[in-house]
Amino acid sequence: MTEQKQQLEQQLWNIANTLRGKMDADDFRDYILGFIFYKYLSRKMELYANEILAPNGLTYNQVESHEQAEELIVAIREEALQQLGYFLKPSELFTELARRGNADGQTKFILDDLTKVLNSIEGSTMGSESEEDFSNLFEDLDLTSSKLGKSENAKNELIVKVMSHLNQIDFELENSDSDLLGDAYEYLIGQFASGAGKKAGEFYTPQQVSKVLAQLVTTGKEQLKSVYDPTCGSGSLLLRVAKEVKNVGAFYGQESNPTTYNLARMNMIMHDVHYRKFDIKNEDTLEQPQHGEELFEAIVANPPFSAKWSASQLFMTDDRFAPYGKLAPSSKADFAFVLHMIRHLDTGGTMACVLPHGVLFRGAAEGHIRELLIKERNYLDAVIGLPANIFYGTGIPTCIIVVKKDRKADDDVLFIDASQHFEKVKTQNYLTEEHIQKIITTYRERITEDKYSYAAPLSEIAENDYNLNIPRYVDTFEEEEPVDIEAVASELKNLETEMQSTDDTIADFCNQLGIQSPC
Repeated sequence: MTEQKQQLEQQLWNIANTLRGKMDADDFRDYILGFIFYKYLSRKMELYANEILAPNGLTYNQVESHEQAEELIVAIREEALQQLGYFLKPSELFTELARRGNADGQTKFILDDLTKVLNSIEGSTMGSESEEDFSNLFEDLDLTSSKLGKSENAKNELIVKVMSHLNQIDFELENSDSDLLGDAYEYLIGQFASGAGKKAGEFYTPQQVSKVLAQLVTTGKEQLKSVYDPTCGSGSLLLRVAKEVKNVGAFYGQESNPTTYNLARMNMIMHDVHYRKFDIKNEDTLEQPQHGEELFEAIVANPPFSAKWSASQLFMTDDRFAPYGKLAPSSKADFAFVLHMIRHLDTGGTMACVLPHGVLFRGAAEGHIRELLIKERNYLDAVIGLPANIFYGTGIPTCIIVVKKDRKADDDVLFIDASQHFEKVKTQNYLTEEHIQKIITTYRERITEDKYSYAAPLSEIAENDYNLNIPRYVDTFEEEEPVDIEAVASELKNLETEMQSTDDTIADFCNQLGIQSPC
């Protein structure tokens, strides 16, 4: 990590920590991330407008006092909507609002103006190609909430403080090659997740797990036509995949939680993903899938573990589930997510998904689906066991399944037991870079290593009735050293002698004191 990046991350986290006061960190997250996003949009707008105005010898903050102000702003607006997907007037920029809020060193009331500006950003996209991507983006930035303060003035004071602090930080967006801010944004999301307990799993996959999934699905690829996450949370997994290849043509995702859906879209834009290159939808993936017949080259996911779903019999005609003859149980949707992803996986693509261990061995409908996936389709490429306590909010051990529709190693399934390979950081277990590379190298080279990995022939899996429980294939049992019975007997004899000596000493003391001995 560069010093510059570390410094920016620390600055932003200090602001978040210092200014939230008594507010719950999970609540303050929406405000601090929302304002960082607003500042980012403002700076992007300003830089783009300055570029357009450069031949005129003007900067954007000079436009409104120019004699042709109206014509210039109309022209800039048109260009900005095409290129950026939104528009802000010079008077609506973050720096201008921050300056107004703290004019002459005195806190001024700006809440009403700020509300109008945030509405204006969304309003500027109405009727344009980017409308859906910016719609309701700021709905969680509730400036009327009592969480900000009991009075309007108290709310205003806190908001002005946040904006003033952020205004002092240079996001360095002029450097187009830099992803400093995007990474800092990601860092903040992770920091909030680490303190959010069970809620964290709703929006964030730890970076070390994201890295494993991303490297699995990009094996042998330098670029991807598309990547998809059906439970995309804050979008961190999708963005992680992009770091492993030279180019990703398009990002697709679906997220049921509206707040998290907003966070995902912000995260995309903050990482400079053009609005035409991502398609994130807000709906329940299983009940209301939003991407029709689309097929994707890479699929990554960390679905909610053993979530409930309707398992309605109507789904027996759904082309995601119908070929398997049975539905995942209503109390455990894990295989419903798996089959949904397989339906959307393109031939030649790879899918990597985090799941609870139960999917490997549970019977009934899940056992039936598992058998079909392996015996009839031969889609399962690898099963990777992860350490327990690696995810925020749950200590359960998990696994990754890797699925391909045109497997090269089509006569076996690779099992990797990485459950004992981790470092402990405070209360969480953590995969180091070394642990990650061992998993990836073992997968890519299909290495069999004693007590770590094994390429199990399909015939062996059939003999095990398609039970994929990892210890059936990777024996990690460590034999205990043989017990020296004679040494133990001798130690017991010595202990008995010592106890007798202690009893005699106590009895002697009691005799001297003239009291009854307990021995």
